[in-house]
Amino acid sequence: MDFSVFTVFSIGLVVFGVFAFALLIQLWYYLGFFSRLAFYKKKEMPSNTPPASIVICAKNEDDNLAEFLPLIFAQDYPQFEVVVVNDCSWDNTADFLKEFAKKHSNLKIVTIKEDETYSHGKKVALMMGIKGANNEHMLLTDADCRPNSKDWLKNMMLHFSNETEIVLGYGGYEKQKGFLNKIIRYDTFMIAVQFLSFALAGKTYMGTGRNLAYKKSLFFKMKGFASHYHIESGDDDLFVNEAATKRNSKIEVSVESHTISRVKKSYKSWFRQKRRHVTTFKFYNGASKFRLMMISSSQYLFFMSFVAVLILQFQPIVVLSLFALRLLIQMIIFNKSMKQLAEKDLLLLAPFIEVILLFIYPMITVSNMFMKKNKWK
Repeated sequence: MDFSVFTVFSIGLVVFGVFAFALLIQLWYYLGFFSRLAFYKKKEMPSNTPPASIVICAKNEDDNLAEFLPLIFAQDYPQFEVVVVNDCSWDNTADFLKEFAKKHSNLKIVTIKEDETYSHGKKVALMMGIKGANNEHMLLTDADCRPNSKDWLKNMMLHFSNETEIVLGYGGYEKQKGFLNKIIRYDTFMIAVQFLSFALAGKTYMGTGRNLAYKKSLFFKMKGFASHYHIESGDDDLFVNEAATKRNSKIEVSVESHTISRVKKSYKSWFRQKRRHVTTFKFYNGASKFRLMMISSSQYLFFMSFVAVLILQFQPIVVLSLFALRLLIQMIIFNKSMKQLAEKDLLLLAPFIEVILLFIYPMITVSNMFMKKNKWK
C-alpha cells in the first residue's frame, strides 16, 4: 500500500472512531435521558390544593401587568394570593397595582424604594417577595408571562407532598413570525428537554423562573440565595441546582401548566439575554456540568467528524447511514417532546437550527469574556 494512501486511511480511521464515539454518546443521551420526557405520562394523583402564593417581580412592567395580572387572578384555585414586588419602578407600576388591589383583596404589594447608595439585582426583589408570601407553597413567574390556562396553578401544586419540595414547569415563548422567533423557541425547547429529562432521571439541575414552584421552608433551609448572591443571574437555576435532591423534585408539563412569555424581537436583545443566562453554568455542581459538557462536546465532535470523514471519503455509506440513524432517533424523540411542550411547528426546522446554535453559542461565550455584565432591568 502506498504510504500516502496508508496515511489517509489511518487518519480516516481515527476520525471515524471519533465520529462513532460521539454518536454513541449522543444516542446515550437521547435514548437514556431525553426519551424520558418524550414518553412521559402524568400519573393520576389525588387532588392537592394547598394555599399557594404566586410571586412576581416587576420593574417598570405596568403594560405587562395590566395585560397578564388579570389572567393570574383568574386561576381556578380555592385559596391563593399574588405577591407582586414593585422593584424601584419609575413608570405607572405603583399606581396600577394600587388600583388593582382595590378589586382583589388577595393581591399583596411589596415595594422596594430606589437607594442611591446601594444597587441590587433581581435576587433581592425575589427574596423580598418570598419573605412577604404568607403560604408555604409558592409558584414563581415573571411579569411578562401569562399562564396558559386557568388551571396553571392547580397543575403545578398537584405534585407537592411531604417529600416533594420543587416542581419544575415549562416556560415557553410567544409564537410569532420570523426565523429569530423559531431560534429562540427551539433553544428554549432544548434547554427544557434537558432539565426536565434529567429531573425525571432523578438528576435535577435547574428550573426556569418563568414557571417554578417550591416550598418556602426549602428556600430558608438553603439560606435563600446566600451561596450565589454575588452572581447577578441564577435566581432560578442556581437555586434549584443547589436545593434539588434525587427525590425532592417533580415535573409538570401538561399544556395547561405552561407559561408563555414575551419574546425578544431583535438578535441583539436575545443575544444579550443569552449572555446573562450562560454565565451561571460554571457555578453548577460538578455532576451537572459534566453531563451538560458531554452533551455539548459530543454534539460538536459528531458534526465536525461527520464533515471530516465525508471529505476523506472514508466509508461514506456507513457514515451517512449512522448519521441518518441519529437523525431518525432525534426526530422521533423531538416529535413526542414537542407535542408535550406544544412546540410541534419547530420539528422540521430542528436539525437546521441545531447546527446554527452550534455557531452562536461559542460567540456568546467569547463575548462574555470581553463585554460588560448585564443588569436586572
